[in-house]
Amino acid sequence: MGTTNTTKPNLDSTFNERKAFDETKAGVKGLVDGGVEKIPSLFHHQPDKYEIAYNTSHVIPVIDLKDIDNKDPSIHQGIVGKIKEACETWGFFQVVNHGIPLSVLEEMKDGVKRFHEMDTDAKKEYFYTKDRNKSFIYKSNFDLYSSPALNWRDTCACYLAPDTPKPQDFPVVCRDITLEYGKHVMNLGTMLFEFLSEALGLKPNHLKDMGCTEGLIAVCHYYPSCPEPELTMGTTKHSDHSFLTVLLQDHIGGLQVLYEDKWIDITPATGALIVNIGDLLQLITNDKFKSVEHRVVANQVGPRISVACFFSTGLRPSSKLYGPMKELLSEKNPSKYRETTVADYAAYFKAKGLDGTSALTHYKI
Repeated sequence: MGTTNTTKPNLDSTFNERKAFDETKAGVKGLVDGGVEKIPSLFHHQPDKYEIAYNTSHVIPVIDLKDIDNKDPSIHQGIVGKIKEACETWGFFQVVNHGIPLSVLEEMKDGVKRFHEMDTDAKKEYFYTKDRNKSFIYKSNFDLYSSPALNWRDTCACYLAPDTPKPQDFPVVCRDITLEYGKHVMNLGTMLFEFLSEALGLKPNHLKDMGCTEGLIAVCHYYPSCPEPELTMGTTKHSDHSFLTVLLQDHIGGLQVLYEDKWIDITPATGALIVNIGDLLQLITNDKFKSVEHRVVANQVGPRISVACFFSTGLRPSSKLYGPMKELLSEKNPSKYRETTVADYAAYFKAKGLDGTSALTHYKI
């Protein structure tokens, strides 16, 4: 299965082709609607060096949150222990009985689908803009002109925090559910950061007090069916630039996690949400928690819908510096990263694009 090369091609040769695709403002869905049978070469990816682990016994941890209100401290510590182990080994886990109604999850996926299947002219109002103050944007590949190869997907993205979203900035077809879902995810994330703080041996509010729950960005992907999935990727190998990511995916699947140099499928489970550590949390925990690389394979079945909620203020202006937490450092565990702001990290991640390498290496001491 393909994924990107680690070396960037001579983009001069493909610039005009990419520009022409960009200017349609119709995205990958526009190609599919046009009846494309062979995908354009700008979507062709180089073969990946890692094996795919078929029929593997490895399954990412599933953590049941139904007893979180139980006063028995042993139950609470049991949940903290499971989260700690998952974050140190996998960097990924699934949560069930997380408190977000199934009806909300289903309506959120439906809302994303409704937006992406709007008339192209109607969607163009939200097309990619350099205005960082816009709450809702639509685009295809954010790294269109810098990536070695494009991904077979379209995306809408919106800021849900720290600024209170203006409902009028959101398309009517997904406005109410997006704002409602964002509130649910913020509540879940705030609780998860308490567990993560305790898993680090710190007070429950530690990560929240550092500002880890300050920002929330919803990135809603639409992966159309692909006529030649073996030649391209839905999303290239990458780790997330956030502190934490909460992912909702539909029944189609395609998400894979790199574990022990093998690609492991994350099988969709009804009602479950996937949680993964982001780069910024690996940085401030000085590698105790792992921000693990993952990808999405292209598929002849589609469209696939996913909603990734990133706990990050993204490109919004920031001055607060984040580095490895002093509480976790010692002579035997010195700082491994230099400090950065969230905005600078996000800007570096965006400029680098999904080129198959981790943005974290740029900040290593």
